[in-house]
Amino acid sequence: MNSVLVERNLATGQTLQIVQGDITVDKVDAIVNAANEHLQHGGGVAWAISKRGGPTVQEESDEWIRKHGPVTHSHPAWTLGGLLPAKYIIHAVGPVWGDTHDAGTRGDEDKKLSDAVTGSLRVADELKCSSISMPAISTGIFGFPKDRAAKIIFSAIKTYFSEAKDSTIQTVRLVLFDDATVKVFLDIWGSTSS
Repeated sequence: MNSVLVERNLATGQTLQIVQGDITVDKVDAIVNAANEHLQHGGGVAWAISKRGGPTVQEESDEWIRKHGPVTHSHPAWTLGGLLPAKYIIHAVGPVWGDTHDAGTRGDEDKKLSDAVTGSLRVADELKCSSISMPAISTGIFGFPKDRAAKIIFSAIKTYFSEAKDSTIQTVRLVLFDDATVKVFLDIWGSTSS
């Protein structure tokens, strides 16, 4: 069962929560999948979401790739939620820490992560979602440092809502699975102002 550990109302009116638990059981309009650019859901959060969502998640993902090509950091894909309680899955491509293949140089991972968060929120608004859950994108098998990611994710969420005045989103839940990630996000949360 998922537990809300802390929540904060942003100045723009949305509620931001840190939740410990399993994103695949969160009852929200959309969940964010930490995906790769080809939407092959073979490991980490992506594997868990695809497994629980059923075969239609991978089938719809394959169809998205056929129609649109590889997914970019700033323009996530989306599919229906399959067997999940969430209506939609937003497939955000976070950066692989230290990867140089898609930009030619290392060092823009922060921007790529921020773009993935912003893009996920934008897609949720396009889908008229009022609630969205996202994992700690890129901090698992992609190796992004958890403390750095937490700062970027919190900042990207606040910036998005300060600019998206007509957002339909009311609640953003950061659903974190393991104790180590929860601790880091709570520490960074405590050191940032609302």
